[in-house]
Amino acid sequence: MRKFTTFKFLFFLSMIFGGALNAQDAGKLVKKNGNFPVKNAEERSHSHGFDRCSTDEYEHYLQTKYPKRMSTQEFEAWLAPLVEQAKANKSQTGNIITIPVVIHVIHSGQNVGAAPNITDNQVISQITVMNNDFRRMAGTPGFNSNAVGADTQIQFALAKVDPNGNPTNGINRVNLCQDSWNQDEIDDYVKPTTIWDPTQYMNMWSVNFSDGGLLGYAQFPSNSGLGGLNPNGGLANTDGVVANFATFGSSTYNDGTFMLSAPYDKGRTMTHEVGHFLGLRHIWGDTSSCVVNATDSNNDFCLDTPAAAAPNFNCVTIDSCPANPGNDMIENYMDYTVDTCMNIFTVNQTARLTAVMNNSPRRNTLKTSTKDIAIPLFANDAEVKIDGGCAVGVCGGGVLRLSLYNRGTANLTNAVISYTFAGGAAQTYTWTGSLAQDKFSIITIPVDPSVPTSAVTTTITSVNGGADQRASNNSSTGTYTKPATPDYYNTTTVNFALQRDFYGSETKWTLKNAAGQVLYSGGPYADSTTPVLPALISQTWTLPLGCYVFAISDAYGDGLSSLDGGYVTLTTSSGTVIYSGSDAIGGYATKAFTNQVLSVSDVKKPTFNIYPNPASDVLNIQNVSDKATFEIHNAVGQLVKSGKIENGQVKVADFVKGVYVITVKDKNLTETLKFIKK
Repeated sequence: MRKFTTFKFLFFLSMIFGGALNAQDAGKLVKKNGNFPVKNAEERSHSHGFDRCSTDEYEHYLQTKYPKRMSTQEFEAWLAPLVEQAKANKSQTGNIITIPVVIHVIHSGQNVGAAPNITDNQVISQITVMNNDFRRMAGTPGFNSNAVGADTQIQFALAKVDPNGNPTNGINRVNLCQDSWNQDEIDDYVKPTTIWDPTQYMNMWSVNFSDGGLLGYAQFPSNSGLGGLNPNGGLANTDGVVANFATFGSSTYNDGTFMLSAPYDKGRTMTHEVGHFLGLRHIWGDTSSCVVNATDSNNDFCLDTPAAAAPNFNCVTIDSCPANPGNDMIENYMDYTVDTCMNIFTVNQTARLTAVMNNSPRRNTLKTSTKDIAIPLFANDAEVKIDGGCAVGVCGGGVLRLSLYNRGTANLTNAVISYTFAGGAAQTYTWTGSLAQDKFSIITIPVDPSVPTSAVTTTITSVNGGADQRASNNSSTGTYTKPATPDYYNTTTVNFALQRDFYGSETKWTLKNAAGQVLYSGGPYADSTTPVLPALISQTWTLPLGCYVFAISDAYGDGLSSLDGGYVTLTTSSGTVIYSGSDAIGGYATKAFTNQVLSVSDVKKPTFNIYPNPASDVLNIQNVSDKATFEIHNAVGQLVKSGKIENGQVKVADFVKGVYVITVKDKNLTETLKFIKK
């Protein structure tokens, strides 16, 4: 939703009355609360309904959020003489540059190979494509015979050493217990939570965007700190490139496990975004102008890419700037054409890449990073990580979820793991199986219902019947979140009603069972083109006895517009409300419920609801008395705040961004809920 729909109605009037507003400006709704600008439906229609690249909108967002970040003009003025120097030197150091890469695969507990938890081979295919393209590799789709085509002398390799000095395969799978993410959530939480040192690794994220039409975006380099310029706003913890999981990798190398969406299924989304990450601009310069002069150098600051008036979406030869002759370079990786059309970086673009790699912070240090060079390995070496868990709505209590990796050269067949809650008595779990090098297994350990939300520590005590030969990756700390008992409803029939607001493209929802299987889903939907709400969507679900989780997301981050009349409800056959939401949905909301009697106390137990989630200043708590108290723990189990709930509210404005757990106590009832501070 967007809470200024009147603006869109003005757009309709401008079309009726001959252009009272500029159609392009009126059609592109710009966020008013500091969030990301977005492309409108008309713009997306040119690229098969997708937002091909949101990097420029992201840069606008960063410059608004961090006023000290260099403007585009300042960056180009700084970069121009360095590009000329790079042209003369022709390469970064006279040698090939290999950039170590870490891929953060963000998921919510799915098995590998189930969306969005993409397979290792799909990840590896993306690195292969980037090497083909940046190195102009003969015999691959990245080769071209164009006179200005260039080998950029930049290549990429998955990291072999993690930030703690331990072996890795460069693929960092992270369960963040949320099905999809909007761009604010990615910047405020996903990136800072998962990023590896951006001076030593190029960070790439594969995610499920709440905006189903967004393909990817990148953070441009900065030269802050050079030449007496101001700091850039501390953006190191967001530096990298992000892509939709369905555009990450290439179907050319599909082994049957890939999850990709044509026509953007050849890996060129990430080639394009990494180009931005290393300083390249779109070939039309994002100016919608054919003006060429000494300052803008064909708008993209590269004279060997002919002037272009606008992005090209199809592989059709065109000269969009006839006053500056030369066909648009539709095959350039920095245009918007489909993946199969792209196959060229130019000599001038290479000089620009060279200048950035030589001079821009967090880019020039990648040249000398050795994180892609393997360290000595041992035969018996296991690694344990605490996984996110996502036990909300699970019938029968919580689980401690761990990832066990084999980082040794010998096959891993046995490991003994010790674990403790809040420094209590140690317990032991013995795993048996068969894991080759760099493969992993998910371990789920049932937890006694009496164990509260608390810090948890796990340690590997033996591997393959003996000592683990590397102690530095044997332990992991995190938080065990005791799941709330799902609300009970005596029904096997659930009625679902969704009244979309005018921005259906922002709405997605799912209903999952306790095993995580998606039973029903919907969205994204089409946006309205008239000032009339779309038809109500109604469904009747027949649900066997069990536990269920309903989730709904809004790509814009502010839910369904109650002002417009948008809402979603789940009700029983007798009309009892299971879930009802509109604006308070925010970017993402869930509701766990069961129609299976767990115990008498569960049947009678009411639910404490919290909103908004994510929260910025105040967390509202519903269904509590004036005697209710709370405790809030951070992601590592530390108590950060406690007290009495005043007027149904708890202030969280002074919290740092991240995930928290609030435990609400009211009379004889206690419930634990998770929320995000944005």
